[in-house]
Amino acid sequence: MGVEVGAGVEKLVPVSGDITTAAARSMAGLEGSPRVTSPEGRRVGGTEQFQNEEDKMNKLVPTRNKILTSLVAGALAGATAKTVIAPLDRTKINFQIANKPFSFRSALRFLYHSLRTEGFFALWRGNSATMARIVPYAAIQYCAHEQYKIILNPSKSKKHLPPGLRFLAGSMAGVTSVACTYPLDLCRARMAVTGKDMYNNIFEVFLKIYRVEGLKTVYRGFTPTMLGSIPYSGTSFFTYETLKKLHAEKYKGRDPSPVERLAFGACAGLLGQSASYPLDIVRRRMQTAGVTGHAQDYTTILGTARQVVAEEGFIQGLYKGLSMNWIKGPIAVGVSFMTFDLALRWLRRLEVFHEDGE
Repeated sequence: MGVEVGAGVEKLVPVSGDITTAAARSMAGLEGSPRVTSPEGRRVGGTEQFQNEEDKMNKLVPTRNKILTSLVAGALAGATAKTVIAPLDRTKINFQIANKPFSFRSALRFLYHSLRTEGFFALWRGNSATMARIVPYAAIQYCAHEQYKIILNPSKSKKHLPPGLRFLAGSMAGVTSVACTYPLDLCRARMAVTGKDMYNNIFEVFLKIYRVEGLKTVYRGFTPTMLGSIPYSGTSFFTYETLKKLHAEKYKGRDPSPVERLAFGACAGLLGQSASYPLDIVRRRMQTAGVTGHAQDYTTILGTARQVVAEEGFIQGLYKGLSMNWIKGPIAVGVSFMTFDLALRWLRRLEVFHEDGE
Protein backbone atom coordinates (compact mmCIF):
# COMPACT_ATOMS: atom_id res chain seq x y z
CA MET A 1 0.00 0.00 0.00
CA GLY A 2 1.19 3.57 -0.64
CA VAL A 3 0.35 6.86 1.10
CA GLU A 4 -1.52 9.61 -0.79
CA VAL A 5 -1.65 13.05 0.84
CA GLY A 6 -4.28 15.60 -0.10
CA ALA A 7 -6.24 18.31 1.73
CA GLY A 8 -4.71 17.21 5.01
CA VAL A 9 -6.04 13.67 4.57
CA GLU A 10 -3.85 10.64 4.20
CA LYS A 11 -5.15 7.50 2.58
CA LEU A 12 -3.60 4.24 1.48
CA VAL A 13 -3.46 3.31 -2.18
CA PRO A 14 -2.32 -0.05 -3.59
CA VAL A 15 1.01 -0.19 -5.44
CA SER A 16 3.32 -2.91 -6.73
CA GLY A 17 4.24 -5.45 -4.05
CA ASP A 18 7.97 -5.34 -4.84
CA ILE A 19 8.10 -1.55 -4.82
CA THR A 20 6.05 -1.44 -1.63
CA THR A 21 8.46 -3.77 0.12
CA ALA A 22 11.48 -1.81 -1.07
CA ALA A 23 9.91 1.52 -0.12
CA ALA A 24 8.96 0.22 3.30
CA ARG A 25 12.53 -0.98 3.87
CA SER A 26 13.83 2.42 2.78
CA MET A 27 11.41 4.31 5.06
CA ALA A 28 12.38 2.06 7.95
CA GLY A 29 16.01 2.98 7.43
CA LEU A 30 16.97 -0.57 6.41
CA GLU A 31 18.12 0.36 2.95
CA GLY A 32 19.47 3.51 1.37
CA SER A 33 17.67 3.01 -1.94
CA PRO A 34 14.97 0.66 -3.20
CA ARG A 35 16.24 -2.71 -4.34
CA VAL A 36 13.99 -4.24 -6.95
CA THR A 37 15.14 -7.13 -9.07
CA SER A 38 13.83 -8.41 -12.33
CA PRO A 39 13.21 -12.14 -12.96
CA GLU A 40 16.61 -12.28 -14.71
CA GLY A 41 18.37 -11.18 -11.52
CA ARG A 42 19.20 -7.60 -12.59
CA ARG A 43 18.84 -4.74 -10.13
CA VAL A 44 16.34 -2.25 -11.54
CA GLY A 45 16.02 0.43 -8.90
CA GLY A 46 19.69 0.76 -7.93
CA THR A 47 22.87 1.68 -9.73
CA GLU A 48 24.37 -1.80 -10.07
CA GLN A 49 23.47 -4.25 -12.81
CA PHE A 50 23.98 -8.00 -12.48
CA GLN A 51 24.89 -10.11 -15.49
CA ASN A 52 23.45 -13.30 -13.97
CA GLU A 53 22.17 -14.84 -10.77
CA GLU A 54 25.64 -15.90 -9.68
CA ASP A 55 26.84 -12.27 -9.79
CA LYS A 56 23.80 -11.19 -7.84
CA MET A 57 24.34 -13.71 -5.04
CA ASN A 58 28.02 -12.85 -4.74
CA LYS A 59 27.30 -9.11 -4.50
CA LEU A 60 24.38 -9.18 -2.08
CA VAL A 61 25.69 -11.69 0.50
CA PRO A 62 27.78 -10.15 3.35
CA THR A 63 31.46 -11.10 3.52
CA ARG A 64 31.08 -13.09 6.74
CA ASN A 65 28.29 -15.17 5.22
CA LYS A 66 30.28 -15.63 2.01
CA ILE A 67 33.02 -17.34 4.02
CA LEU A 68 30.55 -19.55 5.89
CA THR A 69 28.64 -20.58 2.75
CA SER A 70 31.85 -21.36 0.85
CA LEU A 71 33.06 -23.54 3.75
CA VAL A 72 29.80 -25.51 3.83
CA ALA A 73 29.58 -25.83 0.03
CA GLY A 74 33.22 -26.96 -0.13
CA ALA A 75 32.64 -29.63 2.51
CA LEU A 76 29.61 -30.97 0.61
CA ALA A 77 31.55 -30.95 -2.67
CA GLY A 78 34.49 -32.89 -1.28
CA ALA A 79 32.39 -35.47 0.53
CA THR A 80 30.19 -36.13 -2.51
CA ALA A 81 33.07 -36.44 -4.96
CA LYS A 82 35.21 -38.75 -2.82
CA THR A 83 32.32 -41.04 -1.95
CA VAL A 84 31.49 -41.48 -5.64
CA ILE A 85 35.00 -42.60 -6.60
CA ALA A 86 36.14 -44.27 -3.35
CA PRO A 87 36.47 -47.83 -4.79
CA LEU A 88 38.61 -46.57 -7.69
CA ASP A 89 40.67 -44.47 -5.30
CA ARG A 90 41.44 -47.45 -3.09
CA THR A 91 42.44 -49.51 -6.13
CA LYS A 92 44.75 -46.77 -7.38
CA ILE A 93 46.51 -46.42 -4.03
CA ASN A 94 47.14 -50.16 -3.81
CA PHE A 95 48.92 -50.16 -7.15
CA GLN A 96 50.79 -46.95 -6.40
CA ILE A 97 52.48 -48.41 -3.32
CA ALA A 98 53.21 -51.89 -4.73
CA ASN A 99 56.05 -53.07 -6.96
CA LYS A 100 53.79 -54.66 -9.57
CA PRO A 101 52.60 -53.49 -13.00
CA PHE A 102 49.22 -51.83 -13.43
CA SER A 103 46.55 -52.84 -15.93
CA PHE A 104 42.79 -52.48 -16.07
CA ARG A 105 42.45 -56.25 -15.86
CA SER A 106 44.50 -56.39 -12.66
CA ALA A 107 42.53 -53.43 -11.27
CA LEU A 108 39.25 -55.23 -11.91
CA ARG A 109 40.75 -58.37 -10.38
CA PHE A 110 41.64 -56.41 -7.23
CA LEU A 111 38.11 -54.99 -6.99
CA TYR A 112 36.57 -58.43 -7.49
CA HIS A 113 38.88 -60.02 -4.92
CA SER A 114 38.06 -57.32 -2.36
CA LEU A 115 34.35 -57.71 -3.03
CA ARG A 116 34.45 -61.50 -2.72
CA THR A 117 36.71 -61.84 0.32
CA GLU A 118 35.82 -58.74 2.35
CA GLY A 119 32.33 -57.79 1.23
CA PHE A 120 30.74 -54.94 -0.70
CA PHE A 121 31.59 -52.21 1.78
CA ALA A 122 35.27 -53.20 1.66
CA LEU A 123 35.38 -51.21 -1.56
CA TRP A 124 34.86 -48.14 0.60
CA ARG A 125 37.42 -49.16 3.22
CA GLY A 126 39.30 -46.08 4.36
CA ASN A 127 36.45 -43.81 3.24
CA SER A 128 35.74 -42.81 6.83
CA ALA A 129 39.31 -41.52 7.04
CA THR A 130 38.80 -39.95 3.63
CA MET A 131 35.70 -38.13 4.89
CA ALA A 132 37.53 -37.01 8.03
CA ARG A 133 40.18 -35.53 5.74
CA ILE A 134 38.24 -34.38 2.68
CA VAL A 135 35.51 -32.46 4.51
CA PRO A 136 37.91 -29.98 6.18
CA TYR A 137 40.32 -30.17 3.21
CA ALA A 138 37.73 -29.27 0.57
CA ALA A 139 36.04 -26.71 2.82
CA ILE A 140 39.35 -24.92 3.42
CA GLN A 141 40.46 -25.24 -0.20
CA TYR A 142 37.32 -23.78 -1.77
CA CYS A 143 36.96 -21.08 0.87
CA ALA A 144 40.65 -20.15 0.57
CA HIS A 145 40.32 -19.98 -3.21
CA GLU A 146 37.39 -17.57 -2.93
CA GLN A 147 39.36 -15.37 -0.54
CA TYR A 148 42.59 -15.49 -2.56
CA LYS A 149 40.67 -14.35 -5.63
CA ILE A 150 39.50 -11.31 -3.66
CA ILE A 151 43.00 -10.62 -2.28
CA LEU A 152 44.58 -10.85 -5.74
CA ASN A 153 41.94 -8.54 -7.22
CA PRO A 154 41.56 -5.85 -4.53
CA SER A 155 40.17 -3.19 -6.85
CA LYS A 156 37.56 -5.62 -8.24
CA SER A 157 38.11 -3.95 -11.59
CA LYS A 158 37.64 -7.24 -13.42
CA LYS A 159 35.32 -10.14 -12.75
CA HIS A 160 37.96 -12.69 -13.79
CA LEU A 161 41.61 -12.67 -12.73
CA PRO A 162 44.38 -12.71 -15.37
CA PRO A 163 45.64 -16.24 -16.23
CA GLY A 164 48.74 -16.08 -14.01
CA LEU A 165 46.78 -14.94 -10.99
CA ARG A 166 44.10 -17.58 -11.61
CA PHE A 167 46.81 -20.24 -11.39
CA LEU A 168 48.34 -18.60 -8.31
CA ALA A 169 45.00 -18.44 -6.49
CA GLY A 170 44.41 -22.15 -7.09
CA SER A 171 47.93 -23.12 -6.02
CA MET A 172 47.72 -21.08 -2.83
CA ALA A 173 44.36 -22.64 -2.00
CA GLY A 174 45.81 -26.14 -2.45
CA VAL A 175 48.86 -25.44 -0.31
CA THR A 176 46.69 -23.93 2.44
CA SER A 177 44.35 -26.92 2.61
CA VAL A 178 47.20 -29.46 2.55
CA ALA A 179 49.03 -27.68 5.35
CA CYS A 180 45.92 -27.79 7.54
CA THR A 181 44.88 -31.42 6.98
CA TYR A 182 47.95 -33.48 6.00
CA PRO A 183 48.00 -36.04 8.88
CA LEU A 184 44.47 -37.09 7.91
CA ASP A 185 45.67 -37.77 4.35
CA LEU A 186 48.39 -40.10 5.65
CA CYS A 187 45.83 -41.97 7.78
CA ARG A 188 43.55 -42.39 4.81
CA ALA A 189 46.39 -43.85 2.72
CA ARG A 190 47.35 -46.28 5.51
CA MET A 191 43.78 -47.53 5.90
CA ALA A 192 43.35 -47.95 2.14
CA VAL A 193 46.27 -50.38 1.82
CA THR A 194 45.82 -52.46 4.99
CA GLY A 195 43.24 -54.86 6.36
CA LYS A 196 41.02 -54.49 9.40
CA ASP A 197 43.47 -56.52 11.46
CA MET A 198 45.96 -53.66 11.12
CA TYR A 199 43.79 -50.59 11.65
CA ASN A 200 40.14 -50.53 12.67
CA ASN A 201 39.63 -46.78 12.63
CA ILE A 202 41.43 -43.48 12.19
CA PHE A 203 42.20 -43.15 15.90
CA GLU A 204 43.95 -46.51 15.89
CA VAL A 205 46.10 -45.38 12.96
CA PHE A 206 47.33 -42.38 14.92
CA LEU A 207 47.86 -44.46 18.07
CA LYS A 208 49.90 -47.19 16.35
CA ILE A 209 51.98 -44.70 14.38
CA TYR A 210 52.78 -42.85 17.60
CA ARG A 211 53.73 -46.03 19.48
CA VAL A 212 55.62 -47.89 16.74
CA GLU A 213 57.03 -45.29 14.34
CA GLY A 214 57.05 -42.03 16.26
CA LEU A 215 54.92 -38.93 16.03
CA LYS A 216 56.96 -37.33 13.24
CA THR A 217 55.80 -40.14 10.93
CA VAL A 218 52.40 -38.46 10.57
CA TYR A 219 54.19 -35.89 8.40
CA ARG A 220 56.09 -38.40 6.27
CA GLY A 221 55.49 -37.44 2.64
CA PHE A 222 54.44 -33.91 3.57
CA THR A 223 56.92 -32.16 1.26
CA PRO A 224 56.00 -33.99 -1.98
CA THR A 225 52.33 -33.50 -1.12
CA MET A 226 52.84 -29.76 -0.76
CA LEU A 227 54.87 -29.61 -3.97
CA GLY A 228 52.31 -31.71 -5.81
CA SER A 229 49.44 -29.52 -4.67
CA ILE A 230 50.94 -26.51 -6.49
CA PRO A 231 50.55 -27.84 -10.06
CA TYR A 232 47.48 -29.92 -9.19
CA SER A 233 45.36 -27.25 -7.52
CA GLY A 234 46.77 -24.47 -9.68
CA THR A 235 46.00 -26.29 -12.92
CA SER A 236 42.59 -27.52 -11.73
CA PHE A 237 41.28 -24.14 -10.57
CA PHE A 238 42.92 -22.32 -13.49
CA THR A 239 41.28 -24.63 -16.05
CA TYR A 240 37.85 -24.52 -14.42
CA GLU A 241 37.83 -20.74 -13.99
CA THR A 242 39.13 -20.23 -17.54
CA LEU A 243 36.41 -22.43 -19.04
CA LYS A 244 33.76 -20.55 -17.05
CA LYS A 245 35.20 -17.26 -18.33
CA LEU A 246 35.12 -18.44 -21.95
CA HIS A 247 31.56 -19.66 -21.46
CA ALA A 248 30.48 -16.30 -20.03
CA GLU A 249 32.05 -14.47 -22.98
CA LYS A 250 30.43 -16.72 -25.56
CA TYR A 251 26.96 -16.80 -24.00
CA LYS A 252 26.89 -13.19 -22.74
CA GLY A 253 27.03 -13.95 -19.04
CA ARG A 254 24.61 -16.91 -18.95
CA ASP A 255 25.27 -19.23 -16.01
CA PRO A 256 26.67 -22.64 -17.02
CA SER A 257 24.26 -25.54 -16.60
CA PRO A 258 25.09 -28.36 -14.14
CA VAL A 259 26.20 -30.58 -17.03
CA GLU A 260 28.47 -27.84 -18.36
CA ARG A 261 29.98 -27.33 -14.91
CA LEU A 262 30.55 -31.08 -14.66
CA ALA A 263 32.32 -31.06 -18.04
CA PHE A 264 34.48 -28.05 -17.09
CA GLY A 265 35.45 -29.78 -13.85
CA ALA A 266 36.25 -33.02 -15.67
CA CYS A 267 38.67 -31.16 -17.96
CA ALA A 268 40.20 -29.48 -14.92
CA GLY A 269 40.66 -32.83 -13.17
CA LEU A 270 42.24 -34.46 -16.20
CA LEU A 271 44.85 -31.74 -16.58
CA GLY A 272 45.45 -31.33 -12.85
CA GLN A 273 46.06 -35.03 -12.25
CA SER A 274 48.42 -35.31 -15.20
CA ALA A 275 50.47 -32.30 -14.08
CA SER A 276 51.22 -33.65 -10.60
CA TYR A 277 51.05 -37.45 -10.85
CA PRO A 278 54.72 -38.43 -10.28
CA LEU A 279 54.72 -36.53 -6.99
CA ASP A 280 51.52 -38.37 -6.08
CA ILE A 281 53.34 -41.69 -6.52
CA VAL A 282 56.25 -40.49 -4.37
CA ARG A 283 54.05 -39.25 -1.53
CA ARG A 284 52.03 -42.49 -1.43
CA ARG A 285 55.22 -44.55 -1.22
CA MET A 286 56.51 -42.37 1.61
CA GLN A 287 53.17 -42.34 3.45
CA THR A 288 52.82 -46.13 3.46
CA ALA A 289 56.50 -47.04 3.88
CA GLY A 290 55.90 -48.07 7.50
CA VAL A 291 53.42 -50.79 6.53
CA THR A 292 55.06 -51.98 3.29
CA GLY A 293 58.54 -52.66 4.67
CA HIS A 294 60.26 -49.67 3.05
CA ALA A 295 60.62 -47.36 6.05
CA GLN A 296 64.39 -47.16 5.49
CA ASP A 297 64.15 -46.85 1.71
CA TYR A 298 61.53 -44.15 1.16
CA THR A 299 62.88 -41.30 3.26
CA THR A 300 63.37 -38.45 0.78
CA ILE A 301 61.63 -37.29 -2.38
CA LEU A 302 64.59 -37.86 -4.71
CA GLY A 303 65.59 -41.10 -3.00
CA THR A 304 62.08 -42.49 -3.32
CA ALA A 305 61.78 -41.41 -6.96
CA ARG A 306 65.17 -42.93 -7.84
CA GLN A 307 64.29 -46.26 -6.24
CA VAL A 308 60.93 -46.42 -7.97
CA VAL A 309 62.56 -45.70 -11.34
CA ALA A 310 65.38 -48.21 -10.70
CA GLU A 311 62.98 -51.02 -9.77
CA GLU A 312 60.06 -50.35 -12.12
CA GLY A 313 61.17 -47.91 -14.80
CA PHE A 314 60.35 -44.25 -15.35
CA ILE A 315 56.95 -44.55 -17.01
CA GLN A 316 55.83 -47.79 -15.36
CA GLY A 317 56.92 -46.54 -11.95
CA LEU A 318 56.21 -42.82 -11.71
CA TYR A 319 53.09 -42.93 -13.90
CA LYS A 320 51.67 -46.21 -12.62
CA GLY A 321 47.87 -46.04 -12.46
CA LEU A 322 47.65 -42.75 -14.34
CA SER A 323 45.24 -44.28 -16.85
CA MET A 324 42.87 -45.09 -13.98
CA ASN A 325 43.33 -41.55 -12.70
CA TRP A 326 42.21 -40.28 -16.10
CA ILE A 327 38.90 -42.00 -15.33
CA LYS A 328 38.73 -41.34 -11.60
CA GLY A 329 40.15 -37.81 -11.57
CA PRO A 330 37.78 -36.15 -14.05
CA ILE A 331 34.78 -37.77 -12.36
CA ALA A 332 35.88 -36.68 -8.89
CA VAL A 333 36.92 -33.13 -9.80
CA GLY A 334 33.92 -32.64 -12.08
CA VAL A 335 31.48 -33.74 -9.37
CA SER A 336 33.34 -31.63 -6.82
CA PHE A 337 33.30 -28.37 -8.81
CA MET A 338 29.69 -28.87 -9.91
CA THR A 339 28.52 -29.66 -6.36
CA PHE A 340 30.39 -26.68 -4.94
CA ASP A 341 28.95 -24.21 -7.44
CA LEU A 342 25.38 -25.46 -7.09
CA ALA A 343 25.54 -25.74 -3.29
CA LEU A 344 27.10 -22.28 -3.03
CA ARG A 345 24.41 -20.69 -5.18
CA TRP A 346 21.67 -22.42 -3.21
CA LEU A 347 23.11 -21.35 0.16
CA ARG A 348 23.65 -17.76 -0.96
CA ARG A 349 20.18 -17.60 -2.45
CA LEU A 350 18.84 -18.58 0.97
CA GLU A 351 20.93 -15.79 2.51
CA VAL A 352 19.54 -13.21 0.05
CA PHE A 353 15.95 -14.37 0.60
CA HIS A 354 16.53 -14.30 4.35
CA GLU A 355 17.78 -10.71 4.16
CA ASP A 356 14.92 -9.65 1.88
CA GLY A 357 12.41 -11.22 4.25
CA GLU A 358 13.71 -9.48 7.36
